[in-house]
Amino acid sequence: MALSLEGIRVLDFSRVFAGPLCGMLLTDMGAEVIRVDSPRGEIDRTYALCGPDGETLTFKAINRGKKGITLRLNTKEGAAILEELVRHSDVVIHNFVSGTALARKLNYDNLKKINPRIVMASITGYGQYGPYAERVCLDYVTQAKSGIMAFTGFPGNPPTRTSVAFVDFGSGVCAALGILLALYHREKTGIGQAIDVALFDIASFLSQSVGALLAAEVYGREVSERIYKRGGNFGWSSYMNCLEAEDGWVMITPTSDGLWQRFVKVIGRDELTNDPRFSTDRARGENAALIDEIVKEWVAQRTVDEVVNTLQGAGVPCEPVNTMYQLLDDPQIKAREMIVYADHPNLGRIPLPGTPIKLSLTSGRIGAPAPKLGEHNEEIYSKLLGFSSEKLSQLKQRGII
Repeated sequence: MALSLEGIRVLDFSRVFAGPLCGMLLTDMGAEVIRVDSPRGEIDRTYALCGPDGETLTFKAINRGKKGITLRLNTKEGAAILEELVRHSDVVIHNFVSGTALARKLNYDNLKKINPRIVMASITGYGQYGPYAERVCLDYVTQAKSGIMAFTGFPGNPPTRTSVAFVDFGSGVCAALGILLALYHREKTGIGQAIDVALFDIASFLSQSVGALLAAEVYGREVSERIYKRGGNFGWSSYMNCLEAEDGWVMITPTSDGLWQRFVKVIGRDELTNDPRFSTDRARGENAALIDEIVKEWVAQRTVDEVVNTLQGAGVPCEPVNTMYQLLDDPQIKAREMIVYADHPNLGRIPLPGTPIKLSLTSGRIGAPAPKLGEHNEEIYSKLLGFSSEKLSQLKQRGII
């Protein structure tokens, strides 16, 4: 059966995390996604932790299934080739900061003159308008500016960022959703549109979604900031914590009255049910340090499996803190195919993230490993645009591709 996005062609000019993840989700669902590099390659091919072949492991993970071409955009001939590619495509993705030369070149008003049906998604730090539109930005900066870091971490420690760049990844998912909505609209109207995704929008949306903004409005600046400082990890909403067992760490989250009652019963502390210090979620959050002293001892005397099995058996959410190596062997991960394997020409058999969207009929597929630099130049330029072998050779010699 055909996949959901078969027949859709995407030009992916994006770099690093957010945009490439967006393209990865689309290619998983059947779209032909063409990664466009400069002839020298882009920074995200050698950014951060690299494999033995010199390419970053993240690049391999989130560019899997794509085709790869090279094109020098800042030349007249490169710009002409770009126009031809846009005429033959459905979607363009980029993450160039508003106001830069490349952002102007891929501006939607320019693209729609070439192809009125084109859908263009820009994923930038602050979006295409507003006082910060031309600022440079990365995920962790938005975690700070959005207020997320104000309630992440623990009392006595400085504001804390997450290790995973979740704002980038959330932005990529939102961009993919926007593209699907625009394609659906195009089916009804015949015209494309622009999608404007900003990391700062996503980060502030996420921080507001947990009620932090409402708390600041309801309780006022002094009270809300005092709560953040005392609670850590937004702990004032209820009790939850990561505690050390005999052979590892567990995360325990009895975050409602019902779960709390089950929790204290299973650890043999029924008397805490009627203790006024722990009578509500808010009270338990504010007295988390007292609960920790009680629970730490119970957890420390047991293995991770004993703690998890005991609490899960009582219906209390609790799971181990896994390492990435442990995750590879997790039975739920295997059952849901959230780690899949592909044969890489340089690294052999490598693990890749599976697709998190499960459809009953068209659930997607994991394609080939990430493309080498310019790997599909001949296929795309010859078969799609009709370039001769002689023209391709000339373009390569002049550094256009």
